[in-house]
Amino acid sequence: MSQLNRQQKFQEKMSQYQRRLDSNDETDVVIEGRLTRMVGLTLEAVGFQAPMGSRCEILGKGQKPIEAEVVGFSGETLFLMPTGDMRGLLPNAKVRPIRSDSMVPVGEGMLGRVIDGAGKVLDGKGPLKLHDKVALHGEPINPLARSPIKKHLDVGVQTINSLLSIGRGQRMGLFAGSGVGKSVLLGMMTRFTEADVIVVGLIGERGREVKEFIEDILGEEGMSRSVVVASPADHSPLMRLHGAMLATSIAEYFRDQGKQVLLLMDSLTRFAQAQREIALAIGEPPATKGYPPSVFSLLPQLVERAGNGAADGGAITAIYTVLTEGDDQQDPVADAARAILDGHIVLSRQLAESGHYPAIDVEASISRVMPQIVSQQHLQQAQQFKQIFSTFRQNQDLISVGAYSRGSDPAIDEAISLYPSLRQLLQQGMNEGVNWTKSVERLQQVLDLRVQLQTQNQSVTINSPALNTNNANRF
Repeated sequence: MSQLNRQQKFQEKMSQYQRRLDSNDETDVVIEGRLTRMVGLTLEAVGFQAPMGSRCEILGKGQKPIEAEVVGFSGETLFLMPTGDMRGLLPNAKVRPIRSDSMVPVGEGMLGRVIDGAGKVLDGKGPLKLHDKVALHGEPINPLARSPIKKHLDVGVQTINSLLSIGRGQRMGLFAGSGVGKSVLLGMMTRFTEADVIVVGLIGERGREVKEFIEDILGEEGMSRSVVVASPADHSPLMRLHGAMLATSIAEYFRDQGKQVLLLMDSLTRFAQAQREIALAIGEPPATKGYPPSVFSLLPQLVERAGNGAADGGAITAIYTVLTEGDDQQDPVADAARAILDGHIVLSRQLAESGHYPAIDVEASISRVMPQIVSQQHLQQAQQFKQIFSTFRQNQDLISVGAYSRGSDPAIDEAISLYPSLRQLLQQGMNEGVNWTKSVERLQQVLDLRVQLQTQNQSVTINSPALNTNNANRF
């Protein structure tokens, strides 16, 4: 067949396919291409056209069709990324576009269930009975249509409630290295939060950790009002992307019903790494430490879908874990996430190694919306607490080796006296939930103790200066 005849035949197929799309005709007009190349994770196909993000099926010889998504193109060549295993594919295998509206089924029947990035059940409890559908990629909300963050969300962790208060509709980052207790902290918030619905996205984690998180950390209490979307590390990068997007779409669905939703995604770093794998596979050049530019444009697209909806509606309060390899807070993904989130909670390896849990470094953490959601008194008490704690930490080495003489600095003396109470507020058992009211009361008690110590010191100074001088040298 001559080159001219091949081009004419190709144009006829394209015309048939376009007429079918324009008329929304459901008749079986099959437009097929063929697989020409496979390099790494990328498949290349020619002979048909399909828009970005659409789905295709690759017909292997004697095997079940393999589904793939269009992730790029060059001339008449389409770049495809498979959603599953590619074993068994042959050169010139048939590639056929399939109708896909990127809509995913959702509903109340998801509560208490575990699904993968494609929405398929993983818990063996039977099929999901869902009657609604939402878009996988979601629709951006007009920023002027969002209701402002004015109310706090009780997460059941006293350090966060009292010192790093989270508002309904806030997006927080949980920055941590490996093995410092971030999964346990997420589980605590899942069990003890006052949110109506919890959506947990386990993206790119080890498969073993998925089962452990559900059974040991989440437990029946947390699972009863949760939806878990699990796309572990052995899934394709495309499925890991879809897992994060699906978790966000489910959270959007419940938010639009007027519910308070807590979205926990572990982790945003694995989501970025999945996009990096896809982008590098189709030839996008790396820009920042191996990350292509598309990674940093995709992160805000995902994060901005969370937050408040319209006035008097529901809200998605999102907490994204960010892995800091080697505890490097200047990792490109960590740096980009810190810029687009409404605050960050940093977990310290030093605290974790000393048995201090949750290992929250209150000096390095901040909630940007806390001034808008708590009283002025609460805000001042939190600032005073941080000042006292920071004073102790800055002089801890001198105190530990006995190089500091008590009485040299009143602020350090005060920090030493209050440190046991400070540490008690910052520590909490993984099976202990502390509600908002109790958290604020415990913060108040620490500051009341400070006032009592100041009063006692003033009394000693006025009534017995000599005694005060002797005590100043005892430490």
